[in-house]
Amino acid sequence: MNAPAVFIAGTDTGIGKTHTACALLHALRRTGDSACGMKPVASGCFPTPDGPRNEDALALQAASSVPVPYELINPIALREPLSPHLAAMHEGVTISLPPLRDAFEALLASHDKVVVEGVGGWLVPLAWGLSAADIPKMWRLPVILVVGLRLGCLSHALLTARAIVEDGCELLGWIGNRVDPTMAAVEENVATLRELLPAPCLGVLPHGVEPAQAARHLDVGALVE
Repeated sequence: MNAPAVFIAGTDTGIGKTHTACALLHALRRTGDSACGMKPVASGCFPTPDGPRNEDALALQAASSVPVPYELINPIALREPLSPHLAAMHEGVTISLPPLRDAFEALLASHDKVVVEGVGGWLVPLAWGLSAADIPKMWRLPVILVVGLRLGCLSHALLTARAIVEDGCELLGWIGNRVDPTMAAVEENVATLRELLPAPCLGVLPHGVEPAQAARHLDVGALVE
């Protein structure tokens, strides 16, 4: 990819952004690039002796090329599993972009590629007047959209893609993730998405496969050229 980093957006919460981001990290590592994941803001963290930790951020840390301090991968770790602006308000935390940018630049300085995972959907609030979409907008990151393949995904995907483009971001591609193994007419739905989404499909991830194996289903040619 022309930029050394990419932003992973999702059509909704719980559609496999982390799983897809980890698969992407494994795919990039196989090309010889050093790659690191980042989740700037995470809610729903659990306490540890070293501070709050988030399962998604830990998965990104584990999928990265080399050990990276947790605080760089997840600078804002919030306890309650709520929209970030509410979880932050309950803890008396103010979310702003500059501290997140500092951690991002530290990761960029030590890796060929950084995969930045958003939180929730495209427009989830981080603070009053600030949303998850402001991260790729302000940092000028190309976006990969994760589409959770389940009933209703067509409208969710098209609406999110429209919002990404209208916000002035580059939609680099999209990845289908089979979150519902019983979904009917999967291939037909994927074909519809290929036809209607304004960006290429970078792969479709099967259900129940670990990220390292799921990476084999991704085409990262556009990301490493």
